[in-house]
Amino acid sequence: MRHTTLLVLCARCGLFALCLLAVSTAHAQVATVDWTIAETLLAIDAPVSSIAQQADYHAWVGEPRIPESATDMGLRTQPNLELLSQFPPEQLLISPMFTSLAPRLEKIVPVTSLALYSPGADTWQEMQALTRELGEITDREAAAEQLINDTRTLMASLRQAQPDTAPLLMVQFMDARHVRVFGKSSLYNAVLEQLALPNAWEQTTNAWGFSLVGVEALALYPEATIVIIDPLPAGVEAELASSGLWQKLPNVKNVNLLRLPPVWSFGALPSAQRFARELTAALEESHRSDQ
Repeated sequence: MRHTTLLVLCARCGLFALCLLAVSTAHAQVATVDWTIAETLLAIDAPVSSIAQQADYHAWVGEPRIPESATDMGLRTQPNLELLSQFPPEQLLISPMFTSLAPRLEKIVPVTSLALYSPGADTWQEMQALTRELGEITDREAAAEQLINDTRTLMASLRQAQPDTAPLLMVQFMDARHVRVFGKSSLYNAVLEQLALPNAWEQTTNAWGFSLVGVEALALYPEATIVIIDPLPAGVEAELASSGLWQKLPNVKNVNLLRLPPVWSFGALPSAQRFARELTAALEESHRSDQ
């Protein structure tokens, strides 16, 4: 609780008076430089005053959309400190990858760091824990639990409807010759586990759940379906069309390919929902085409 001064009308004398009243901080504004935190805050309808790098958020994350009322504080790695000073939120939320910003940010606003994709942790459980933490911080506990329950319900529903499918290789292109392949500890793999779908990639991954490999590494999985998650770097699509290396892959020659719109690979439950919907829709469409 905190106090605020309000101008009220006295019922007895009809005069206005200044009164000091205790009001809840339930609608305290928060800001974040982290897109995973941002998408979760928006999904639980928390009061968000500022989010960093909004155009790129919409390109890489997509949804939930950022409301026009939320200002853009600049780059995630170089937030606009002057803007934050002019309109300081109650809290600024970061993830461990932005820890180096904390000393400067803490001179302006209280900073809270929230973890996700911790080494050795269960990604699916961490996503739910992050949702609950954000619900507590913003007094949106009920909405946070609703998001968790809705996600579980969605996964259960989609899992029952899945046709048999070949193992999947989930990739994002870094350039025409290199891809991130997502496996253990990634959001994409966590969704596959919830949907009981097979992941072909069982190699060692980093803390974010991906391996950075050359395109030729995909040739070791000729029976797998390659799932390409957008966006592609500029010029890559044209390069792949003329790339002998890419075109000779068995998966490409046999058109064992799916392409999905952008889904934030380092996201939380909102991205998990989006990936599950996009993937299952693409698999169903491919299954119908093969019949």
